[in-house]
Amino acid sequence: MKTVLSIAGTDPTGGAGIQADLKTIEAHGLFGMSVITVVIAQNTTGVFGMQPISPDLVKKQIDCVFDDIRPDAVKLGMLYDPEIVHVTAERLRAHHAQNIVLDPVMMSSSGHDLLRPEAAKAIVEEIFPLCTLVTPNLAEASALSGAYISNKEQMEQAAKMIAQQTRGAVLLKGGHLSDCADDLLYAEEQMHWLPAARINNPNTHGTGCTLSSAIACGLAQGISLTGSVKRAKRYLTACIQYGLDLGHGSGPLQHKVHWE
Repeated sequence: MKTVLSIAGTDPTGGAGIQADLKTIEAHGLFGMSVITVVIAQNTTGVFGMQPISPDLVKKQIDCVFDDIRPDAVKLGMLYDPEIVHVTAERLRAHHAQNIVLDPVMMSSSGHDLLRPEAAKAIVEEIFPLCTLVTPNLAEASALSGAYISNKEQMEQAAKMIAQQTRGAVLLKGGHLSDCADDLLYAEEQMHWLPAARINNPNTHGTGCTLSSAIACGLAQGISLTGSVKRAKRYLTACIQYGLDLGHGSGPLQHKVHWE
């Protein structure tokens, strides 16, 4: 049984964060574990409050997992503040964690800040060098690269800039492009465009969490990075195409789907 650890925030409605990660890992037939960094009061309409977990308790959670059931891959989501970033990076280094996938959560789909400004620098300096893959959307990539991104050429330039800060690869998600939803995987100085048709479904809450967790599942199973990304995209497409419609805002995905 392969195992995946998610280090992220919560979503009480189950559409994003730790809850979506665990659903995704289960859907792939792997054993999911979680370290909670922030407890968030949110639903499909927005974020209404949050309480970060103390860095010491985050540290103890990580140690408890690695000392007992070592994960084959680690998915990182919302880390929120510099203290949580620092302790997470320090413990991942101490445990020699492998197959780390970072979804650099900065802002919710409803526009609420999910990362303190001073934490972004800490993530780039301390977390990026540990990552096998970083999966920013266009807005996050713009913040990380300092460049405006609205087309494929700008995506390629931004991917190169971000990749210089990691020891691995970058998956730049194109879901917010105006004319398509193509993603760009930049790995080993090679550009891999991954075409995707835009699906007419406004309920896409938790897509970033789901995709990054699915990629981590592939890496945990020994699938290549490119293969893991392509498989994760097929899974996410099936989750969106299912057409689940819950809540009064941008609703969650159906994670239990037939996709292979």
